[in-house]
Amino acid sequence: MRKLLVLALVGLAAQLVDGALGMAYGLTSSTLLLLVGVAPAAASASVHLAEIGTTLAAGVSHWRFGNVDWRVVGRIAFPGAVGAFAGATFLSSISTESAAPWMAGILFTLGAYLLVRFSRPLRTDRRGGQLRSRFLGPLGLVAGFVDATGGGGWGPVATPALLVSGRMEPRKVIGSVDTSEFVVAGAASLGFLIGLGSEGFLLPMVAALLVGGLIAAPIAAWLVRIVPAQLLGAAIGGVIVLTNARTLMRSADLGGPARPAVYALLAVAWAAALALAVRALLRTRRQRAVAATALAATALAADAPSPAAERPFSADAPSTESPAADPLPTPAAVPSLNNR
Repeated sequence: MRKLLVLALVGLAAQLVDGALGMAYGLTSSTLLLLVGVAPAAASASVHLAEIGTTLAAGVSHWRFGNVDWRVVGRIAFPGAVGAFAGATFLSSISTESAAPWMAGILFTLGAYLLVRFSRPLRTDRRGGQLRSRFLGPLGLVAGFVDATGGGGWGPVATPALLVSGRMEPRKVIGSVDTSEFVVAGAASLGFLIGLGSEGFLLPMVAALLVGGLIAAPIAAWLVRIVPAQLLGAAIGGVIVLTNARTLMRSADLGGPARPAVYALLAVAWAAALALAVRALLRTRRQRAVAATALAATALAADAPSPAAERPFSADAPSTESPAADPLPTPAAVPSLNNR
C-alpha cells in the first residue's frame, strides 16, 4: 500500500509537469518502475496504459482552456499511433538501449536551442504560416516510436520540434501534444497487449499512476495558460538538457568528479537562461504598456471635439441668426402720414 501511495504521488507530479511542460510523464514514471526492478517492456506497457486515462483528462482540460490546435492534433496523432504500435511490438522482443545516446544527443541539441531562443525576446513576426503535414507526419511517426520503445518520449520529441518551428504558441504546442498523446498511448497499449499479453500490464501500478495523473491534469492545463511563454520555453529547454545529459554521460562512461561538475555547469547555464528570459519578458511587457498608452492617447485625441466647436461667442463675429430675430424699428424711423 505504501508503494502504491508513492506511485500515486509520482503520477500526480509527473502529470503536473507533463501538463505544464508537454513532457516527462512517461519518462518520470518509467524511470521509477525501472528502479524497482520492472522489466523495460512491462514498465513501458504499464505507463502507456495509465496514460490512456491521464492523457484523456489532460486533453479535455486543455480543450476547455483553449490550448488545443485541432488541425495539428489530427495531423500528428495518427502517424504517432502508427509509430507507437510499431515501437511497442518491437520492444516486446528487442531492447533499444543502444539507440538511447543518439536520441539523447538530438534532444540535448534541441533543448540547448530552446534555452538560447527563449532567453531572448520572442519575435512574433516569425509565427506566420501553418505547420505542414509533411513535417507533422514524420515527426509523429518518430515521436511515437521513441515513446513506445523508451517508455516515454512523445513529449520530449514532439514538443521541442513544434516549439523550434516558431509557428505555434507554447501553450498550444503543449495542449496539442498532450491531447494527441491519447491516441498514441492507446496504440502503444494495443501493441504491448499483442506482444506481451495481459500479463505484461502491472494493474495495481497502473491504477496508482492513473489516480495521481487524473488529479493533476486540470491543474496543469490551468497552469500552462497563465505561465508566460518566455519562461515556459526556457523551462522546457532546461528540462530537456538536464534529462538527456545523464544519458549522454552514462553512454560516455563519464564518472567521478566530472559528472557533478557537468551538472553544475548545466544548472548555471539554465539559471542564466531563466534570468535572461525574465529580463526579456519584463522588457516586452514594458514595451506593450508604452504602446497601449500611446494607442489610448491617440484614440482619446480622435474622439475629442474639434477646436471650432469649442470656440467662444464674439460680439464682432458675424451673426448667424435669422432676419426674423432682428429688433422692430422705432417709431421715429417710421414715416408719418402728416408730412406728405
